[in-house]
Amino acid sequence: MVSIKEIKSTIAVAIAAAFGFIIALIWKDIIIGLMKLAGMWQEGGPTTWNDAIIAIVVALIITVVSVLGIVFISKWGGVTQK
Repeated sequence: MVSIKEIKSTIAVAIAAAFGFIIALIWKDIIIGLMKLAGMWQEGGPTTWNDAIIAIVVALIITVVSVLGIVFISKWGGVTQK
């Protein structure tokens, strides 16, 4: 029989992974956009340097919120470091 603690831990790990994927995808788009602005990429991302700066600020905010979400959900799920 599966305990509630194991279920919470599994849910917490899955949600933390989702936050991690969100962070990775946001920064991937910014890196591609910066490469495009530098002439090293063909498509995607911001079209001007001002847009790139705004995208970086937004990505930083989303990263901080996501990391706080990971910390909160890990404590909720009782996930411990090994």
